Amino acid sequence: MPQVALTVDNVFIRYTLIPTFSLRKKAIRKKTVTVDAVNGVSFSLEKGEVVGIIGENGSGKSTLLQAIAGIISPDRGSIETHGNKVSLLALGNGFHRDLSGRENIILSGMLMGYSKAEVLNRVEEIISFSELGEFIDYPVRTYSSGMYSKLAFSISIILNTDIILIDEVLSVGDEKFKRKSYASLRELISDNTRTVVLVSHSLDKIKLLCDRVIWMDNGSIRLMGDPAAVIAAYEIANK
Repeated sequence: MPQVALTVDNVFIRYTLIPTFSLRKKAIRKKTVTVDAVNGVSFSLEKGEVVGIIGENGSGKSTLLQAIAGIISPDRGSIETHGNKVSLLALGNGFHRDLSGRENIILSGMLMGYSKAEVLNRVEEIISFSELGEFIDYPVRTYSSGMYSKLAFSISIILNTDIILIDEVLSVGDEKFKRKSYASLRELISDNTRTVVLVSHSLDKIKLLCDRVIWMDNGSIRLMGDPAAVIAAYEIANK
């Protein structure tokens, strides 16, 4: 019998946006704006399943991943990871800019649920994969976007958790690193003990890698099912 790895049940997430204005101009009272980023989303994933999430910008994909990762909490509904460790691979997410790359490896690993000893056991492997060399002991604020991406990807690929959430990061860094990272990602996805949720605008890669696809539209699930069928419907709707 298939084992459920993740359950998302009727999740709602609302943001409140507060307009800003220049102090050099006359202050005008403006109403706050609420945005329903996720609207009653429900689905479950089996252990080892690879599910893609597609949709236009602003459809709620990244917000949903952040909620599954525990970074934000739903306003209503529930998310159950059934005791599985979860990691979110998203550029610009989770690093302390004043800490070194090495220190961020330890911090990130512990936030994923690993003990400090477990992370320290894998640090050199992560550093080697990242190809950052001596820069691993520099503050992350000194990193280029490519270096930042390499470190983020390396942590997630080496400290692979039970559930891996990937947000628009299918290939990062220079061409050599892109090939290596994509090969590692394919290997990770082929492991039927790992459950993967993949957000991407690359429909060809979603179709190639995923068992199912969820199409999100204005915070809701518009269609869910076979990758080819869902992607075909999405492409027709967005011509």
